[in-house]
Amino acid sequence: MAGRLEGKVALISGGARGMGACEAARFVEEGARVVIGDVLDEEGQRTADAIGEACAYVHLDVTQEDQWQAAIETVTGRFGPLNVLVNNAGILRAGPIETTSLEDFEQILRINLSGTFLGIKAAIPALRAAGGGSIVNISSIAGLVGVAGAPGYVASKHGVHGLSRAAALELGRDGIRVNSIHPGGVDTPMTQMAGVTQAQKDAAYKQYPLGRVGEPEDIAHMVVFLASDESAYCSGGAYLVDGGALAGRMPEGLGD
Repeated sequence: MAGRLEGKVALISGGARGMGACEAARFVEEGARVVIGDVLDEEGQRTADAIGEACAYVHLDVTQEDQWQAAIETVTGRFGPLNVLVNNAGILRAGPIETTSLEDFEQILRINLSGTFLGIKAAIPALRAAGGGSIVNISSIAGLVGVAGAPGYVASKHGVHGLSRAAALELGRDGIRVNSIHPGGVDTPMTQMAGVTQAQKDAAYKQYPLGRVGEPEDIAHMVVFLASDESAYCSGGAYLVDGGALAGRMPEGLGD
């Protein structure tokens, strides 16, 4: 039985670890060939090697337009026409507005938002040449609601949400679908490095209706769906994978 992504070729940014690495592994399991891009060269190469011959690694700083072009060329040269782009790369830094420097704020925007813009821009000709395809942008629940203590992250992820819808409107006639995914809390190296303690995570996720932190696999399943032909009539959508976090407010004590 053919996989859900049989014959498709994908590029996944931020693929060295965490959600990106999990997405790449799931894509290959479903029959795709994948190039993962990242700035973590040793880790990225190890991830590609572990996944197997259907996965390759390329150095990709998503803020550099020429590196996006090189990554696209690697994809098409190694595996053929590009069908799927997953803009997964991102960073998270916590801190109130008063103590966030302009430099830190702008760096988050460059990676999370400008990086997504450059990925979309670079992929358009290749996707168009392939007869269409799917762009999946990883935003966050922080791209739909405000979150105190992370101004740059919230601003960037709201931007990814809006950019996805603008791109969906522009690219639909070319058969290119664009959707955004909005994860809740997911246990990845990025959230660990942001300085969130285990006690803080446990307290927060206890209030989710599903009562647990998300795992990279939870997000990867949605990415596979949006990359596949099963979602052929889906574009401009914002897909929550958040354990019910944005469904509403849990009454006091109900989540205990």
